[in-house]
Amino acid sequence: MATSLPVLVVDDDESIREFVSVALADEGYSVVTATNGVTALEAIRRQQPGVILLDMRMPIMDGWEFSRVYHATPAPHAPIIVVTAARDAAGRAAQIEAEGHLAKPFELDDLLEMVGRYVRT
Repeated sequence: MATSLPVLVVDDDESIREFVSVALADEGYSVVTATNGVTALEAIRRQQPGVILLDMRMPIMDGWEFSRVYHATPAPHAPIIVVTAARDAAGRAAQIEAEGHLAKPFELDDLLEMVGRYVRT
């Protein structure tokens, strides 16, 4: 299902950004990528995303700091899905009050289902 608002993929791993971008674009989603929280906030200033796929451990600004700064900005806020290799993905998501989580490595069907569930148009 395509959306007018992009999916923002925030991850310092280029291969993950590329895989997720291609998979979502193949499904009709517009995708914007960022390598860390700072570049993600810059992207959000240009265009509000429909959903944010957020890695937690990144250089410069990690997922925890990004979430704190993002939630301090005026609403509306896009749903955040934590995408992490940590053992407790649900716990990481709860720490930042994210709407969902995906544990790395994840199945493509799980990614598409999660984005489809939370994306805002």
